[in-house]
Amino acid sequence: MKLRPCIDIHNGKVKQIVGGTLRDAGSQATDNFVSDRGGDYYGNLYKEKNLPGGHIILLNKSDSEYYEQDLAVAKDALDAFPGGLMIGGGVTAENAPGFLDMGASHVIVTSYVFKDGIVDMEKLLRLVGAVGRENICLDLSCRKKDGEYYIVTDRWQTFTDTVVNMETMEMLSEYAGEFLIHGVDVEGKSSGIDEELIGLLSGWDENPLTYAGGISSFEDIDKVYKASEAKLDITIGSALSIFGGDLDIDEIQDRIQTLNDMV
Repeated sequence: MKLRPCIDIHNGKVKQIVGGTLRDAGSQATDNFVSDRGGDYYGNLYKEKNLPGGHIILLNKSDSEYYEQDLAVAKDALDAFPGGLMIGGGVTAENAPGFLDMGASHVIVTSYVFKDGIVDMEKLLRLVGAVGRENICLDLSCRKKDGEYYIVTDRWQTFTDTVVNMETMEMLSEYAGEFLIHGVDVEGKSSGIDEELIGLLSGWDENPLTYAGGISSFEDIDKVYKASEAKLDITIGSALSIFGGDLDIDEIQDRIQTLNDMV
């Protein structure tokens, strides 16, 4: 298990939001925390803490009046930690190489590769051709419906017809070097993890997989570690002290190291 840090950017600010409240109309979201620091602060911090593999997420739609501001904040973070962060939000086969040129290690995509609720293989293949499988992280963030977890797109607002299961991940792993999965129903609430989703993901042991959603205590970290049999990396947002929460990054790293040493 490793800690994968995050930088969520919305309306030109680094912030933490309640995941299910994001709306394109009016660029609205319920904020948990809005930082007065820029992307360079967080990029430098993660570099100093030796925390590569983190995720920058641009939460505004690519045609939003705020998207260029989001990009500027992201560029500052990438300049501070080149090769240490992935980036997602508005990524296409056409602009993906530019994000790598900015210093991102991977591009993160969901909405681009889905059409009418299913995987758009033509777009996915174009993306692989543009940047290579090894530089792609597929975001399979999901919400529960009718007893199953469905991938959601358009900044978590639209349900697809694609269920998150081992068969789906096996198929998509041919086109992606990593997976990122937010449990959207618990994302940003610091109210505990989605244990059912983690149990499902524990069956995956191929390319790296990062879970995000609801981690708010060392007990939650222990639960993810145990339930996933140490297979999942984790992202923690609102619960971190740097985002207004109670958990200290150094203490989290120490806890994860302790758990890893037990194997």
